[in-house]
Amino acid sequence: MATTTYSYNQLYAFTYAVFCGMGSSDTDATTATKTLLSADMRGIDSHGIARLTGYVRLWEAGRVNAQPNIRVVHETPSTAVVDGDAGLGLVVAPFAMSIAIQKAKIAGTGWVAVRNSNHFGIAGYHAMMALQHDMIGIAMTNASALVAPTFSVERMLGTNPIAVAIPADKQPPFVADFATTTAANGKLELLQRKNAPTPEGWVQDKNGATSTDAHELKKGGALLPLGGDREHGSHKGYALGSIVDIFSALLGGASYGPWAPPFPAYVPMPADMPGQGLGHFFGAMRVDAFRPADEFKLHMDNWISRFRAATPAEGHEKVLIPGDPEREMEYIRATEGIPLVESVLDELKKVGEQFGQKL
Repeated sequence: MATTTYSYNQLYAFTYAVFCGMGSSDTDATTATKTLLSADMRGIDSHGIARLTGYVRLWEAGRVNAQPNIRVVHETPSTAVVDGDAGLGLVVAPFAMSIAIQKAKIAGTGWVAVRNSNHFGIAGYHAMMALQHDMIGIAMTNASALVAPTFSVERMLGTNPIAVAIPADKQPPFVADFATTTAANGKLELLQRKNAPTPEGWVQDKNGATSTDAHELKKGGALLPLGGDREHGSHKGYALGSIVDIFSALLGGASYGPWAPPFPAYVPMPADMPGQGLGHFFGAMRVDAFRPADEFKLHMDNWISRFRAATPAEGHEKVLIPGDPEREMEYIRATEGIPLVESVLDELKKVGEQFGQKL
């Protein structure tokens, strides 16, 4: 599929202008833009500027508040609950993670649950906020129900990602950021744009039979938990997704399971929602709450170095550390730019016309 490449600064200016056009403050538009484009820079194209149109449509539908009063509604010395006031998750999440970090500075660890929010971009961005403070960062979120639990044909869970960022010394940090499904929905959307099939184990049809049709969700099918099927451990992916749902939504009072608000603005909101909006969960752990930070980071270097030195299987050049591919992509795109596929570019140009912006 044809692509057009843009610099980070070009996409930044465009995205910032769109968020301002929605009514966001300069501060919020800046935060939202940085959060969103971090996905494109790290090669997670499914969660970057390709999602901008979706945020605009949610705003038009009255489901995103461009000028939210984000606030703490309950707290203890090491925990808090944040109400996002239906704001952009791209803004609400960094606010909440900052609180977790501040609490960790005082109490050793900080934990924040969020309710009444929206899609927050890539989980890794928020977890990585803790790194500069010599802290371990944890971020997770529930999402619109597109996933069938093992043995189910009903969509009950979201892709519910988990991210953990761990600092090192001279080595790059360990950054794990993954959906609790075999593939994130954004990857399915990319295949739909290319009219390509999915690998086995990504989706099932409305009757629960395995499928490789990237359009299966539109036909009543579902994404599958990590593992794909019971024989390959899908019950473990189902359990992980459930844990994320409970931590992210039930602790803070967000909607959960099949009642989580859908991302597409054209999909009706679930009836009788038991909570408010999407939910997130963040953690920050001060390394020196356990052992001296410098000592820990030296051992992280040793851990990473040893894993890098593991003998690769035939046909593979090296063993990767979580975060390596994204870090390498960040370097490439900083120098070569960010490619946009034709279908995404067409959508962005329409949004640009709406807000008087050219791309």
